[in-house]
Amino acid sequence: MFDIREATSADAGTILRFITELAIYEKAGHEVEATVESITESLFGPNSVSHAAICERDGVPVGFAVWFFSYSTWQARNGLYLEDLYVTPEQRGTGAGRLMLRYLARIAVEKGCGRFEWSVLDWNEPAIKAYQAIGAEPLTEWTRYRLSGPALESFAAG
Repeated sequence: MFDIREATSADAGTILRFITELAIYEKAGHEVEATVESITESLFGPNSVSHAAICERDGVPVGFAVWFFSYSTWQARNGLYLEDLYVTPEQRGTGAGRLMLRYLARIAVEKGCGRFEWSVLDWNEPAIKAYQAIGAEPLTEWTRYRLSGPALESFAAG
């Protein structure tokens, strides 16, 4: 039986393990900069704007989700943006991911959000099929942009 609960600072080590496993799956393990300390501060500290949940099967953590609330000017409503969702390889296909998505959809509805959005790598066919199976649609007209690292620092400095 699965149980989904709000994560606490005591889960920071588990979350870091899942983040690392997800990054390796996405062929980006070398990019993980997170530490237990930085996760504790950023997810559970006083200035956190993010939320996390842990999915457990028979009391053992098997997945996690991290999200935050975005804002749509056109809707004049908040949205829920799923930053990461991960289920351990041995639990994939058991319904754990779908349960976590439903958990988040319920939060979005309860909070009056107009949208529930996330990104997926274009090669991740299992995830894409799972998202399409619940009625999610890809946004084809939007390209996501990012400033980070030296480019962010250089632009900010003028």
